[in-house]
Amino acid sequence: MENTIITISRQYGAGGRELAGILARKLDLKLYDRQIVHIAAAKMGIDDLREEELLEMENQVKPLALNFIPFHSFGTHMGSSSQEMFMSESAAIRKIAKDGPCIFLGRSADYVLRKMDNVFSVFVCADDDFREKRGREVYDGKSLKELDAEDAKRARYYNYYTGRTWGDGANYDLVVNTSSGDLEKMAEALIAYMRVMKG
Repeated sequence: MENTIITISRQYGAGGRELAGILARKLDLKLYDRQIVHIAAAKMGIDDLREEELLEMENQVKPLALNFIPFHSFGTHMGSSSQEMFMSESAAIRKIAKDGPCIFLGRSADYVLRKMDNVFSVFVCADDDFREKRGREVYDGKSLKELDAEDAKRARYYNYYTGRTWGDGANYDLVVNTSSGDLEKMAEALIAYMRVMKG
């Protein structure tokens, strides 16, 4: 599995970011997350926005209308800043993936790299009690309602740009439930599983 690229999508509060970090450390791989946003912005010539503004621009997806045609149906970019951001991020992800093994957190990387043979995609989820506890302890007191609202944004973004359903197990090689909380053991199990599956 020396050349394997790992993509990790996750529910907010499920520990996906931490799990990605542990995997990156154990496998000695670079982990890409928000850096992709900055690379994409640089490619677009945007250098005057803060990270929060870039992330907001990235996540802008209009509410569904009756005559809604999802972005993925067009096949070409449609000119708005959020759509240009998605295209630019996708190009950056593909370029980085071609340079060698690494881990991508979020950014619809599982979809962007779906045609590559050496990609292993993971979706990380957890039960509401676990996420609610982490919301209080790890995410500055965020409520489960706030975590769910962030997930709704992620789902809307992913569904719009990919035509797939965010979190649907059929879109990933493996779905991992972190509710037991032992992320180190889960990382070891994931590595063992990927070694078996990817050789």
